[in-house]
Amino acid sequence: METGIETLLKTSKAENELRVIAEKIYNQERITEDDALVLFEKASLPLLGTLANHVRERLHGDATYFNRNFHIEPTNLCVFSCNFCSYSKIYAKKEEGWELSIQQMLDIVKKYDGIPVTEVHIVGGVHPKMDLQFFADLLKAIKEHRPDLHIKAFTAVEYDYMFRKAKVSVEEGLKILISHGLNSIPGGGAEIFDPEIRQKICADKVDGDGWLKIHETAHKLGLHSNATMLYGHIESYKHRINHMSRLRNLQDETKGFQTFIPLKFRNMDNDMSNVPESSIVEDMKMYAVARLFLDNFPHLKAYWPMLGRNNAQMTLSFGVDDLDGTIDDTTKIYSLAGSEEQTPAMSTEELVALIQQVNRKPVERDTLYNVIKEYETKEPAMA
Repeated sequence: METGIETLLKTSKAENELRVIAEKIYNQERITEDDALVLFEKASLPLLGTLANHVRERLHGDATYFNRNFHIEPTNLCVFSCNFCSYSKIYAKKEEGWELSIQQMLDIVKKYDGIPVTEVHIVGGVHPKMDLQFFADLLKAIKEHRPDLHIKAFTAVEYDYMFRKAKVSVEEGLKILISHGLNSIPGGGAEIFDPEIRQKICADKVDGDGWLKIHETAHKLGLHSNATMLYGHIESYKHRINHMSRLRNLQDETKGFQTFIPLKFRNMDNDMSNVPESSIVEDMKMYAVARLFLDNFPHLKAYWPMLGRNNAQMTLSFGVDDLDGTIDDTTKIYSLAGSEEQTPAMSTEELVALIQQVNRKPVERDTLYNVIKEYETKEPAMA
């Protein structure tokens, strides 16, 4: 192993345990759930960063991916009441929320006519009037207006509700939406799969098995998807590891996941405001262990509006190789919860500079990670 790792191991009280795990990582052997727990509990932050960066650079070198995208949020009205959510409004109190028509959402798409965005990301609350046919019509309208725009739409929570309401199977429902223009699926709604934790934070939405079944079915129909995990609330390290293990097992079967996105719990204006947020040290540990454990996930993404620009830069040394996209200030899901970026929008030039500032190579991609443009790594200033 590299000399730097040896030095870090010798400063650890769990040197022998960590040495075995580090050797597995350097030999590209899969680490176990027990190994992941040791990393969370006993590894120093410098050691985790060194190991995760080793894997990141083995897979991607200095390449750091982003895309040009914008968000549409059809509604913040929701039939569910998740305790951690600062975004949705109970449908019964609909005077406090918004609901967009198909024409209003199409008008948002038209704002980007002539602008080289490649993806529209559509997620929102679960609205009883926005059913399967409504969303099929929306997808069709977007595709008819801009056929080349990749539509990444709806979380498993939204799918579960609309398919049950329409009395169709997951496969039938997805086939309908694919025929109307659906191209891929975001990773939201996963939260934590553990049923006891889920019962406490989001009891009435689709369970972990249901979430996994929807993504498994999507993969078998040829759709790629992402996966998320909400961390830093009432869960333990073991809950996080179990969540990632179930994702890793499904990925072994389908190979349909593109990226894993740890989502930091934010406590502003929700029913879990009494729960303190995780520290930046815990955040970096989460990214690093995710990169080391999810060996079959091609990418690890940090959602920069949630973390803030400086912290997002830091994740690039802890296994992350993707910073999402340029986005636009239409997204409110995290800003309402107290995220670092209250108006999350960056130009391509700003995002490229953000990546170059930490000596990484910006790479513009499309949703499926096809390279659109590679930028140079910023040369260090001369002394």
